[in-house]
Amino acid sequence: MMQAAVVEKGFSPDAPEAAAAAPWLAALRRAAFARFEELGFPTAHDEDWRATGLQPITGTSWVGGRHQTELGSLPPEGVRVRPLSQALREAEPFLSRIAGFESSAFTALNTACFEDAIVLEILPGAVIARPIEIVLRSPDADRPEVSYPRVLILAGERSQSEIVQTFTGQGRSFTNAVTEIALGEGAILEHTLLQRESDEACHVHTLAARQARASRFTSHNIALGSALARTDLRVALEAEGAECTLYGLFMGKGAQHLDMHTTIDHARPRCVSRELYKGILDGAARGVFHGRILVRKDAQKTDAVQTNKNLLLSRQALVNSTPALEILADDVKCRHGSTTGQLDAAALFYLRSRGIGEEEARALLTWAFAADVAERIRVPSVRAQLERELGLLLTGAPTAVPA
Repeated sequence: MMQAAVVEKGFSPDAPEAAAAAPWLAALRRAAFARFEELGFPTAHDEDWRATGLQPITGTSWVGGRHQTELGSLPPEGVRVRPLSQALREAEPFLSRIAGFESSAFTALNTACFEDAIVLEILPGAVIARPIEIVLRSPDADRPEVSYPRVLILAGERSQSEIVQTFTGQGRSFTNAVTEIALGEGAILEHTLLQRESDEACHVHTLAARQARASRFTSHNIALGSALARTDLRVALEAEGAECTLYGLFMGKGAQHLDMHTTIDHARPRCVSRELYKGILDGAARGVFHGRILVRKDAQKTDAVQTNKNLLLSRQALVNSTPALEILADDVKCRHGSTTGQLDAAALFYLRSRGIGEEEARALLTWAFAADVAERIRVPSVRAQLERELGLLLTGAPTAVPA
């Protein structure tokens, strides 16, 4: 069976310590595993996966591994970080209720297989001055390993915080991750996701956020690594006055395949969403952007804007862009747009005429395209790191693009 590629023989969804201590969790894991067996892995016949083949995942015999989770520093006052086994009561109303597994084989598989989860709580009213950093490091082993990291973030009412979540690692691995985020009433959360795994790795990540009244969620979704990477970002605006802003940058080279799927669900009236995603592809890389905005029948006075821009640096690079609006209400302001092209020939000629070499001129123009997203990241250390990464990736030398 195909499932054998990612589930070891004799696997039991009841095994982990947290599940043994909580009947509700054990039942959830069994239901998730049963649903995974019903769904199987997606194929080209599934609309959401028609542009992304899974042979690198399904064609590999993976063995069980485990991510190493690190915090950038000790949690500041107003923040609690605990394993799920120590936060079962707080997690029960949220775990798998934000990122449901009924329609997602990968989410179902993670729910059945994760060994433990990290529960990060921002206490009500807490204003956290410095970013909270979570680093998830894939197994570095001689054999191909699969792991199922899980993170649950609970932002309490009227709290304010910034969270940086980084996936990194070396070697051949398959990361099947799920992150769930719940924003309480009036909460403000800025979440930065940086995927920098090995170019030999496979990476699938479901990130789902649920927003209460007057909450504000900002997402920075950056994908640089992995041979095959897919991120599904889903945001549900579930109460009036909620606002979300989504920024994304995916950058592929060689034979990388980077897939970004986003869904913004306007479920209630008077909510606002803004989305800007950019892709840069070189070599024979492939990119996918599918952005869906759903405005439900009762979500009057919705204000939504979605933009996707892609830059192709070679003749072999390709991108598949499909922005989509599904509007069931009649009093809304919604628009979307998508562009794909190469470097501006006139701008390139202008730089060349000023004595700048062709490679440096191309790097400068590409840098300007990417920086529009990078500069929106408010965490200085992350922004600086990303700028250094982009400089290296674009030119092969950190000095070719000005700091």
